[in-house]
Amino acid sequence: KFQNISLHKYFNTNNLWIDLQALRKLLDSSGGIVPLPMIKNKKTVDPKDDTSTPVFQLETAMGAAIECFKGATAIVVPRTRFAPVKKCNDLLLLRSDAYVLEKSVPVLAPGIHSAPQISLDSKKYKLVQQLEANLVGGTAPSLKQCTKLKVSGEVRFSAKNILIGEITIKNESSEPKTLPPGIYENTTIDLTAAPGLGALKVTNVKTAPIDGQKPGTSGLRKKTKVFVEGLYLHNFVQATLSAVKAAGSDLENETLVIGGDGRYYNDKAIQIIVKIAIANGVKRVWVAKDGICSTPAMSAVVRERGPQWQKAFGAFILSASHNPGGPDEDFGIKYNCENGGPAPEKITNAIYANTTTITTVKMCQDFPEIDITKLGETRVQAKDDSQVAIVQVIDCVTPHLDLLATVFDFDFIKSALLSRPDFSMVFDAMHGVTGPYARALFVDIFGLPESTLMNAIPLPDFGGHHADPNLTYAVDLTAKCGITKTGRAIESLTNTPSFGAASDGDGDRNMILGSKFFVTPSDSLAVLAANADAIPFFKNQGGIKAVARSMPTSGAVDLVAKKLNLALFETPTGWKFFGNLMDSKALFNGTDYTPLLCGEESFGTGSDHVREKDGLFAVLAWLTILAHFNQDASKPFVTVQNIVEEHWARYGRNYYCRYDYEGVDKAKATEMMAAMTSASATNTGKTIGGFTIATADVFGYTDPVDGSVSKNQGIRFLMADGSRIVFRLSGTAGSGATVRLYLEKYDPKILDKHVSEVVGPLVDVAMQLSKLPEYTGRNEPTVIT
Repeated sequence: KFQNISLHKYFNTNNLWIDLQALRKLLDSSGGIVPLPMIKNKKTVDPKDDTSTPVFQLETAMGAAIECFKGATAIVVPRTRFAPVKKCNDLLLLRSDAYVLEKSVPVLAPGIHSAPQISLDSKKYKLVQQLEANLVGGTAPSLKQCTKLKVSGEVRFSAKNILIGEITIKNESSEPKTLPPGIYENTTIDLTAAPGLGALKVTNVKTAPIDGQKPGTSGLRKKTKVFVEGLYLHNFVQATLSAVKAAGSDLENETLVIGGDGRYYNDKAIQIIVKIAIANGVKRVWVAKDGICSTPAMSAVVRERGPQWQKAFGAFILSASHNPGGPDEDFGIKYNCENGGPAPEKITNAIYANTTTITTVKMCQDFPEIDITKLGETRVQAKDDSQVAIVQVIDCVTPHLDLLATVFDFDFIKSALLSRPDFSMVFDAMHGVTGPYARALFVDIFGLPESTLMNAIPLPDFGGHHADPNLTYAVDLTAKCGITKTGRAIESLTNTPSFGAASDGDGDRNMILGSKFFVTPSDSLAVLAANADAIPFFKNQGGIKAVARSMPTSGAVDLVAKKLNLALFETPTGWKFFGNLMDSKALFNGTDYTPLLCGEESFGTGSDHVREKDGLFAVLAWLTILAHFNQDASKPFVTVQNIVEEHWARYGRNYYCRYDYEGVDKAKATEMMAAMTSASATNTGKTIGGFTIATADVFGYTDPVDGSVSKNQGIRFLMADGSRIVFRLSGTAGSGATVRLYLEKYDPKILDKHVSEVVGPLVDVAMQLSKLPEYTGRNEPTVIT
C-alpha cells in the first residue's frame, strides 16, 4: 500500500538513506555508539492539546551524523526542486492550484510571481490531520489569484472556493464552519453565525485510557456491565477507527458495516458506534436489520455486497460468540478488515496501543437514532449542505444464503437426500443469530417443516442458556438425537432424526450429530476433507489444494492430507491465521493455497468462500456428503455413523477429547502455565503413567504468508507413541480464565471404544504434569467435548 498514490498523495521527505555497511564500521570503531548532539524541544503530552501536560522531548540530530563519516559530503538539493513545507500554511498552499508540476518539480503556477501569504489559525490547523479534516473531499481552495489569506477559527474549504486578492475569514463559534462555494475577492468573511454541521457536528469527548482493552483472538470480550459503564465501548471503537485509518483504510469513501448476534446491549451499542463512525469521517454505514448478522454472513457482506465504489473497508461485529448473553453475562466486539476476516495482529496491536494513550473520542452526539427494525436508508445532511452521511439498514440473511448457493447444489441436496422418506433432520439455533438464516434455508428454500427448527428465535440472553454447540450445552438437540453429555448413545430412545446440527450465538460454530452418534469437530474436518470432491465449490476448482487446522485440533485431517497429497498447515488458534493462507496470492502475491478447507477443534469449520468459520457451511457440507452417499433411494440409508466409521476403517481413529475449566482465577492459571513452560526441558524424556514424553515445548508459529511470528500459543507434551497432551489459556472468556486441556491418542485398528476409555490414562498424566487441581482448585472440568 505504500506505493498506492491514491492513498498517499503527499509524502514527508525527511527520510534518511543509510549505507548499513558503513554504519556498522562506524559502530564497531566507536564502541557501538554514534556521537550525536542532543536537542531539547518543548512539547505537550498530547500534541493536539496545548493545555495538556508540558514535557521536554529529547531528540538526536540524525542529520549531524554526516560529520561522523570520514570523507562524507553533503548533496545540496536546491529549493527549485521542492516546495518547503514547515506548517499547514505551506501544505495548504502546495495542495492548491497555486503550484503545478513541471517535469516532476513543484513550481508556482504561470502568472504567479510570489507565493501567496497564508496564515491559518495555529490552534485549529496545527496538525496535518486538522488540515485534512477541513478540506471537503480532500480538495483545497483555488489560491492562484490570492495574495494573502488569513483564517481565524476553524473553517472548511473545498475546490469550489475561488479566492482572489486579500481574504480574511473568521469563525468565532465552537464548531467548524464551511465556506460556501463561490468567488471571493478582497473581502472579509465572518462565518461565526453561518449554518454549521447540525447533526454532523463533531464533539471531542474527553476520555482517558481504560485498562484491559487488549483484543484477544476473537476481539474484546468482557462482562456486559463493563461495556455499558462510562466510555468503555466508546474508547475501543475510537481506538479501532484511528488504527484502521492510520493503516490506510479509506473511511470517507468506503463503507462501514455494523451487526451482531442480537445479544443484550447490541441495539444500544450500534447507535453509539454509528455516532462515533460518522464523527471519524465515515460517510456510509450499513447496519444489519434488527442488528442481527451472523459472523460468517458479515464476512460475506464485507466481501460481496455493493458496487466497487461502495465496498466496505471493514466491520464491527458485536458478539461474544458462544459466551452467554444478558445484563449479567458477556458482551463482545471485534473488527473485521476489508477481506472480511478478523483483523490481523498488526491491527489489533495498533488498536491496543491506541487504547493506552487515548484522550478524546469523536462523536456526532446529535446524530439521530436509527430505526434498525426496518430496511431502508437514512440520509443526514449537514445544515450548511457541505456533507451528507448515509446509514442504510440492510438484509444480512440473503447475501449469505446466496453465497452458499454458489458453494453447494441446493437442488441436489433436496432431490438426493431431503426427498428420502427415511431421512429426517433437526437444527438447533440455540436462540442465537442463526435462527432467521435456518428458517430461510431449511423451511423457505428446502421446504422442510417448521418442526425441523429448534430454538430458532434470537433472544438477548439466548433463552438463559449458553449458545454453545457442544454436548454439555446443546442439551435439547442431544436429547432429541439420543446422545448423552458424554457422547454415548441412549439406546432406549426411538425415532431419532437421521441428522442433527446446532450453531452458536453468532453462527460461526457448528456441532454435527447422527442418530445416537456424535461427530467430533476434528473428525468432521477430516471426513469433509476426504470427501471434498462431493462439494461443487471444491470439485469445480479441481479439488482442494490445502487443509489447515489449529494446533489443538486432532491430527485426523493430517492423515487425509498425507494420503491425498494436500498441503497441510498447523496454526495457532484464531481464524485470522487461516485467512492469511486464503489470501496468500490475492493480498500477498504468494502461493495460492485455495481452495482451502480448515477447521478448529472448538467446533469451527470453513473454507475460503468467506474469511470466518461458518456454521451453516459445515451443515450444508454434511448434507451434501449424505446426499452423495444416498443418491440411490432403493438402497439402505447410509448414516452419519456409517460414513465416520468407514473413514476410521480407512485412516485409523484419533481418539480425542477436550476438557474446559471455565472461570478459574487468571493469575493462578497463568502461574500454572508458566510453571509448565519452565519445566519443558526437564520433562522431555520422562516416562509418566506409561507414556514417554518425546517433546515438551511451547508452540510457536511463523506465518508462511507474511512472516509474522506468534509465540506462546499453547504448551504441548508429545508422547513417543504419537499421543498428545496440550494446555492452552483461552482468550475468549468474558471474565476469569478458561484452561483448555486437549487429549489425543491415535489407534489404526481399535476403532470402537468410547473416547473416555482411551484417553483416560492421559488425563492422569496431564494432572501430574500441570498440578491443575492444586493451582485452580478444580477436580472436574466444566465442559467435556
